[in-house]
Amino acid sequence: MRAVRDNTVDGLVRDSARRVPDRPAVRYRDRSWTYAELDAAVTTGAAVLRERYGLAAGDRVATFAHNCDAYLLAFLACARAGLTHVPVNQNLTGEDLAYILDNSGSALVLADPDLAGRVPDGYPVRALRDAPGSFLAELAEPSAFAPAADTDGTADGTADPGRVAQLLYTSGTTALPKGAMMTHRALAHEYESAIEALDLAEEDRPVHSLPLYHSAQMHVFLLPYLAVGARNTILDAPVAEQVFDLVEAGEADSLFAPPTVWIGLANHPEFAARELGTLRKAYYGASIMPVPVLERLRARLPGLGFYNCFGQSEIGPLATVLGPDEHEGRMDSCGRPVRHVEAKVVDEDGKDVPDGTAGEVVYRSPQLCLGYWNDPAASEKAFRDGWFRSGDLAVRDAQGYFTVVDRVKDVINSGGVLVASRQVEDVLYTHPGVAEAAVVGLPDERWIEAVTAVVVPRGEVTEAELMTYAREKLAHFKAPKRILFVDTLPRNASGKILKRELRDRFRSSSAS
Repeated sequence: MRAVRDNTVDGLVRDSARRVPDRPAVRYRDRSWTYAELDAAVTTGAAVLRERYGLAAGDRVATFAHNCDAYLLAFLACARAGLTHVPVNQNLTGEDLAYILDNSGSALVLADPDLAGRVPDGYPVRALRDAPGSFLAELAEPSAFAPAADTDGTADGTADPGRVAQLLYTSGTTALPKGAMMTHRALAHEYESAIEALDLAEEDRPVHSLPLYHSAQMHVFLLPYLAVGARNTILDAPVAEQVFDLVEAGEADSLFAPPTVWIGLANHPEFAARELGTLRKAYYGASIMPVPVLERLRARLPGLGFYNCFGQSEIGPLATVLGPDEHEGRMDSCGRPVRHVEAKVVDEDGKDVPDGTAGEVVYRSPQLCLGYWNDPAASEKAFRDGWFRSGDLAVRDAQGYFTVVDRVKDVINSGGVLVASRQVEDVLYTHPGVAEAAVVGLPDERWIEAVTAVVVPRGEVTEAELMTYAREKLAHFKAPKRILFVDTLPRNASGKILKRELRDRFRSSSAS
């Protein structure tokens, strides 16, 4: 068997099928696939894409759908057929959706029937599932299609690992999304890093409830877990009651979720009463976990191992991990680089800064994308002197642990002094009247940018109360100048708070 990092994406599934053919691989609702069945369906799916749909090696295929087993099959079938998969956020509409399809030049859109009507005219659309003649329905007739192994040898999993397997579009929290070109080789290296750093094992029973279009759920968990031969359950969404039921039934012992979902689970009325002791591994990432929330979760489930996963789409996306035995004393850290990632902290000129000094994190790794699709200028800007500029502001300590201070673009210039929004948010989260908080800088004649907290309240709490509370715990220049109350915070589907939207929303009403 080839090493994980020397394989193709679909080849990893084939290796598991050879090793544990009869083991359940994936379950979704009332459907389940053994590893042998999954691998056979991928081969059939590759033939459908090439022979029935008339696609050629290198064509881009967009998947615009909700979570399901068919989503996974479409990605793997594209990989085996030598096509480039384009995962699309199922929440997109109008110009945002058209931009992704136009930019990628997708030759086909596989869409759920309820989403197909959003696809702009001019793009061939086929149903992914739940419709006569859908892609999933085609897989029930494997004898109708010849294997898709033509001259490029894709059907047997021996395609060039340097081929682009997927265009991962960045979340676009600060600008238009860019398509990171991820090769089979880059993803396979990232899978090996994830397996080692996150202690993924074939006896695990993970639940995958976050959107599969997002790189974290697909490439940090589902595909690496398929590579080790685990039993996987796909859910439509992270519904607390469903997760609790699976854990209590012994069918789930591993869960990944962004902090927003963990907050929701911890605040759920059934959380304290359910028998959740068999949940062994808890993974969080995609955005910063407030330290007070993590402390509450650990107090409720002391036997649960927490892993902080950090990175970004361009690196597959896993870059650093803080393991369960590393949290004590450094719960605000995102850990140390994984096996195939080299990271350091630099200043604006790209020069290394001393440990303990804030700077931008840069990466060098075989997990990195080739660059951005159809955007050589952005690629050149991101990759400098052999290092990828992450856009994350962080501090590294003497032991090599990284602590993210902020996104470079989210640092607030208040009166000429830089303020990291995360520190202010962590203080607000310790107040019992704060359910969620996001801190941004808004234009201000006196301060340049005024530190402004946007808060989802819990119960009755006033602006004056929170401002007094923050001033008691923060230096005066870091304390919020305003507190704005909202019912919800805007997020993308991976759970990241869209601070750009908050700045745009409240800019006109900013204090002067």
